[in-house]
Amino acid sequence: MSTPGTTPVSSSASSLYDSRHDASTEESVCFASSNLSVPATSHFGMTLSPGPDLAASRAACDLRQLFDENIFAKMCRVAEDSLRRSAAFTNHEGVHVDKEVVMMDHPIVFPEYCPQHGTKAGIYTLRKAEFWTCGFFPGTLYSLLERAIRHPQSLPLSNENGSSREQLRTHLMSLCRTWSEPLHQMAGRTDTHDLGFIIMPALRQDWELTSNPQSLASIVRAAHSLATRYVPSARAIRSWDLMKKKDIEIIGVEENLIVIIDSICNLELLYYAAAHAGEARLADIATSHAQTLMDTHLRPESVKSRDENGYTGQLYSTWHVANLDPMTGEVKRRLTAQGYADSSTWARGQSWAVLGYAQTYMWTKNTSFLFAACGVAEYFLYRLKTAPACVDMHPLHDLGAVPTRLTGRSTGRMVPLWDFDAPIGDESYPVRDSSAGVIAANGMLVLSQGLAGAGYTALATRFRDAAIEIIQDSLNFALARETVRFKAGGEMETEDVMVTGRFDALLKYGTANNNANARRRYADHGLVYGDYYLVEFGNRLLRMGLT
Repeated sequence: MSTPGTTPVSSSASSLYDSRHDASTEESVCFASSNLSVPATSHFGMTLSPGPDLAASRAACDLRQLFDENIFAKMCRVAEDSLRRSAAFTNHEGVHVDKEVVMMDHPIVFPEYCPQHGTKAGIYTLRKAEFWTCGFFPGTLYSLLERAIRHPQSLPLSNENGSSREQLRTHLMSLCRTWSEPLHQMAGRTDTHDLGFIIMPALRQDWELTSNPQSLASIVRAAHSLATRYVPSARAIRSWDLMKKKDIEIIGVEENLIVIIDSICNLELLYYAAAHAGEARLADIATSHAQTLMDTHLRPESVKSRDENGYTGQLYSTWHVANLDPMTGEVKRRLTAQGYADSSTWARGQSWAVLGYAQTYMWTKNTSFLFAACGVAEYFLYRLKTAPACVDMHPLHDLGAVPTRLTGRSTGRMVPLWDFDAPIGDESYPVRDSSAGVIAANGMLVLSQGLAGAGYTALATRFRDAAIEIIQDSLNFALARETVRFKAGGEMETEDVMVTGRFDALLKYGTANNNANARRRYADHGLVYGDYYLVEFGNRLLRMGLT
């Protein structure tokens, strides 16, 4: 297998699928939550070229579950219940909760994952506030608040049950402020690279929706904290101070600089703070880090897209972890922490690369990042399309999710395996990671905007349609059928729609870490970041005018 650097990412510029052009057709393209159609020219300032699969995408065009009452009611219930739950004990794996107490003013623990099996199945497991996932649940609440404020037409409530849009806005605002308050104290941390994940989902929204100066100040402070982890001699931000698994231990920051592919998604914190504070150095650090990752983490692949509308430039898989020499930036070793093997493609790592490079291009307009995003996105789609036949499930599969409405069609192909190269132990129940799919879909939607703005209209359409297809399949396959609604009476109280049980997360079939040598191995559950990126995808559609 070739190594990064043999094919420069920027060399793909001449290989984009479509030359810049204007089409003359005024095709109407169906999107999202209703039977409305929108003219293909109305959203990107140029004509979009419909691909050959457009008829099929129209037939499957149903994303209404992204905007259902269930999304709002379930997240409100989790927010309220989690405030009532107290940590019974704490250990190195996090906080375990098993008793009810008086509701707290602010949370000390945050939702992380929701088991599908066992004695605690269906209830979100809560994790210490210091854990890297703490920002996603508050971010989910703020994404719902954004809908209530900026996109009231998307709200599912009518006055039939006594609950008004005003009540929902007020309730969400209260929950958002309660759940975001502990995040401000995280902004000064210099012991983690995950400040983008911790700070941005909630506090960016709080600043933009409410003009809360404390949130902007915390964002800028967090960016400065993240910048302290930048190692100029290696042109990279340190991700982890050490790495410990059953089979490996890397310690010592003087000799080691551990960088993970996930870090590409924390760079938006630096760009956003740089733009607001007028501090170009923060953006320069982000750009240097993104450029370094193209050499250290992107792995050129010899395969080509199987889609005639696909990207024809260099495709890339990703390494999860690279250990660099802090003095020179040279790669000492490439390996995995959460994937199947050092040389395999961990699905969520690939999805972080899709989203992160798309975001980085949008901030910099540096085309090398655009081509990198295309390369990792196209490879993600290639691995979905070429996955074993066992990923295709019958529409009436009984895995606990909502059965597809697409009668006669299989579902599950676009819900990725947890690692694209891992052996499949049970073909009737392959281990997947639904969070990887929805993260990648967000990245492809951002990428489609970047491509459209750069004039690559056909390729923009290709990635936009692929993103929607991933979300459609994720909803059909992985959306928990244990749905929630608001009770009649207008008090914003919730109840289960069916008596089949409770499941706190929106999506099932996530995998946090299935590496055989991980100190903690867990799979087959809902994940808080899967829920966040599912809701955020709906918001991106609303912002783009696509629903």
